[in-house]
This record gives sequence, C-alpha cells and structure tokens, in this order.
Amino acid sequence: MASPTIAANAYASAARMLESGTAAKPADTGGLNFGDVLKEAVGGVLDAGRKSDSQTVAMASGKANIMDVVTAVAETDVAVSTLVAVRDKVIAAYEDIMKMTI
Repeated sequence: MASPTIAANAYASAARMLESGTAAKPADTGGLNFGDVLKEAVGGVLDAGRKSDSQTVAMASGKANIMDVVTAVAETDVAVSTLVAVRDKVIAAYEDIMKMTI
C-alpha cells in the first residue's frame, strides 16, 4: 500500500500533468486514441482524489460519516495503485522495445 506522502505526490503530479497537457490533436480517425484514454484515466484518478479530499474535510468538520470517508479513501487508493501499475507496465514495454535490435 502506498504511503500518504507518495500518494499525495502522485496526486499533485497527475493534476499538474492533466492541467498542462496540451498536445496537438491528430486527425479524427473515428475511434479513441491512446492519449484520450490515458487522459480520461488520469482524470478519473484525480476525481477520486478530490472526492476523498472533500470527504476528509467534511469529516473533520463533523459533517460526514466515517464510512463514507473510508470508502472514498479506499477508492482513491485503488485508483492510484491501478495508475501506478499501468505506468510500470508502460515503462517495462518501453524498455523491451529499446532492447530490440533493428
């Protein structure tokens, strides 16, 4: 399980990446491209993080149920863990491609 510091850093990095990501759009091919799918996945993780943050703040002010907070934090943990696993697979695939001889 990720530590709170690592999760917070990943959350902040993902937020910066999503906000500053302005890549040129390729011609419309009628289907989804990898960049759009990746952007949607990162957006989902950010939404889960924001929900977790708002539930935690509501709990601190006495307006939320503890079960809602625990559920939101667990969903965020799963989303971040999934994103990290996908990142690791992409890096491994890149390294395999770089090992190929031409």
